[in-house]
Amino acid sequence: MNTRQLFLQHVAQTSPAPVGLDIVRAEGNYLYDSDGKKYLDLIGGISVCNIGHRHPAVVAAIKEQADAYLHVMVYGELMQSPQVQYAALLAAHLPPTLDCVYFTNSGTEATEGALKLARRVTGRPNVVCCHNSYHGSTLGALSVMGDEYWRNAYRPLLPGVGHFHYNSQDLIDAIDEHTACVIIETIQAEAGIKVPEQWWLDVLRSKCTATGTLLIFDEIQCGFGRSGKLWGFEHFGIVPDILLLGKALGGGMPLGAFISSHNLMQTLTDNPVLGHITTFGGHPVCCAAGMAGMRALLDEHMIAGVVAKEKLFHDLLVHPEIVAVRSKGLLIAVELSSAEKVMSTLHACLDKGLFSDWFLFAPHCIRIAPPLTVTEEEIRHACGALLSCL
Repeated sequence: MNTRQLFLQHVAQTSPAPVGLDIVRAEGNYLYDSDGKKYLDLIGGISVCNIGHRHPAVVAAIKEQADAYLHVMVYGELMQSPQVQYAALLAAHLPPTLDCVYFTNSGTEATEGALKLARRVTGRPNVVCCHNSYHGSTLGALSVMGDEYWRNAYRPLLPGVGHFHYNSQDLIDAIDEHTACVIIETIQAEAGIKVPEQWWLDVLRSKCTATGTLLIFDEIQCGFGRSGKLWGFEHFGIVPDILLLGKALGGGMPLGAFISSHNLMQTLTDNPVLGHITTFGGHPVCCAAGMAGMRALLDEHMIAGVVAKEKLFHDLLVHPEIVAVRSKGLLIAVELSSAEKVMSTLHACLDKGLFSDWFLFAPHCIRIAPPLTVTEEEIRHACGALLSCL
């Protein structure tokens, strides 16, 4: 059997029509298939590869840590230098109330941990979240996912979860003394890039504080410079009680985290002991890679050019078939007239060496989330090719 046949037969599929490119190498902003064709990566592994593929500092950190030790013990029992150092680096670039990091294997697991933490701290059952939100697909994360199409097949889910529209007063009004937490994306990604209104975040923060409700910001997609600032919440001057990170956190390796204050996190250590536990979360190789990636992001000033690159995409993506272009930094949705038009355009883009995708809750939009290292020349090439496909 060839690779494609083995892939379809032995790798569990998530859709009836996977793209199925046989990628044998990735470097910088490009993917290379088994035929030697290269593709400009316009989605960066769904916002994972913010610093590009196989950044030399990340590869070196992986090799160095692999020479030292791999897995040695379940999370939190031993002092493992990559975990400790990366937690300290993250805390140094976050507000003082976000100083304690719990590393997980993924963003989804970060969501699960945050929901448990909120219930443990408050002793309350209810959760408020948004329509068209995405926080992962395990049962707890699925419960706060904002689309019934994906939820319905797996019911019953967590009780006490209410979904409301992003930027709505109804969501604010739903928060009361029975609400453990509100979980929202700082910037809604899978909805086709929706940005919160300042008044709404201000009132949301005030209502959560007044009712003793924990505010969770999911920055799994929009963190690590993608929005034009290191953290999306910096645009709005609002600090959450719990922050969710993933995707770019690992520098290309699997890693997630939920971050809160040391005081709140201590509730997971007693009654019960091991209130949250993971075997491989915060794997030393993943933490070493993520720390090297974050340092590269900061030291090489990759965030500085994000806003200018965002503007260039807006300037160039003008076409009768384009209904709208919505963005926050290099998290961009190009809205077309239909989902069918998006799919035909994406297939045509592959022929021209562009790799892109759509959004779960906005299939009529093309996703553009390239590595932050994408160049002006590459942006001009990508937009020209996309327009020719349209």
